[in-house]
Amino acid sequence: MRISANFDGGNIEVINIDKHDDIQLAIKPDFGGEFYQWFNFRLEGAVGQTYTMHINNAGSASYPKGWQDYQAVASYDRQQWFRVPTSYQDGKLTIEVELDCEAIQIAYFAPYSYERHLDLISEVQLHPSVSLEHLGLTLDGRDMTLLKIGDGDEDKKNIWITARQHPGETMAEWLVEGLLSQLLDGDNPTSKSLLDKANFYVVPNMNPDGSVRGHLRTNAVGTNLNREWQTPSLEKSPEVYYVVNKMKETGVDLFYDVHGDEGLPYVFLAGCEGVPNYTDKMAQLQTKFVASLQLASADFQTQYGYDKDEPGKANLTVGSNWVANTFKCLSNTLEMPFKDNANLSDPFVGWSPERSIYLGEASLLAMLAVVDDL
Repeated sequence: MRISANFDGGNIEVINIDKHDDIQLAIKPDFGGEFYQWFNFRLEGAVGQTYTMHINNAGSASYPKGWQDYQAVASYDRQQWFRVPTSYQDGKLTIEVELDCEAIQIAYFAPYSYERHLDLISEVQLHPSVSLEHLGLTLDGRDMTLLKIGDGDEDKKNIWITARQHPGETMAEWLVEGLLSQLLDGDNPTSKSLLDKANFYVVPNMNPDGSVRGHLRTNAVGTNLNREWQTPSLEKSPEVYYVVNKMKETGVDLFYDVHGDEGLPYVFLAGCEGVPNYTDKMAQLQTKFVASLQLASADFQTQYGYDKDEPGKANLTVGSNWVANTFKCLSNTLEMPFKDNANLSDPFVGWSPERSIYLGEASLLAMLAVVDDL
């Protein structure tokens, strides 16, 4: 029996592995120690043997409510991910697997590796409508890459999409992969119409360092990037600093910041109704966008989500709020579950990369519905 997390995005600490039915583990915190919940490790053992693993520090994780009704994901081939029996009691998260093969990978959600991220960028650059722009380097020296899609016509609208400010929210980059696939499909009438009206600026991974390090929420120096938008710095948050400067250069007519939520088992939007510069036009666009996304995706709903900020009281350090307030544009944070979508449950896979990809495709339909009004 062996457990390892020495790979891209890996995170686990082995405390005791003497007994197959009482394996003791712990999640390693992000740099700085404030956040942790993401785990991602590989178990090797005997085919047919059942292994019981206890994550001892789950009770003090960043979002303990996230463990309620949660099931870990696992894969033998790192392509198809399924849920495995998981329970939470007395501060411990217990995962049980019976091995069908000698090695299995177990994670908080289906990982989106840095290598896959690089593959995505390399693949989309082959399309004639795509160009790449190097915005700068992260604190660990990784590239911040912007995908520019369209002809750059200044009369067109400018749509910005960012994902994985919080690196453990891997469903966000799965969504972007699906969105890009459809946007670059020359036979897709929705995409063709959108590209006739808008230029797209896409950052598939806002936090490459945190992704590789196996962080839940922060970058290489422990900064929560989604609290840096008002005053980003090269010392703490170069990832946001570069994107903010580029946004000021291009302007923003629609912003879509893609995330995952640990606790709520639903797909929902967090709008920007509380920003000081909120206008009637922004409110009308929000209503139309929400209604359009409901039609485009049965996974999306409006009953459950975050409380709306009071007028003028929104936190402007948050990306979608800062963008909405600065550019007076339609701006949303999209949240997907780590668990399952309780409205359309799938006990075998829960919320999954595939459903994230479909939601990315549906998002384009909602964007098309409002692009003429931006």
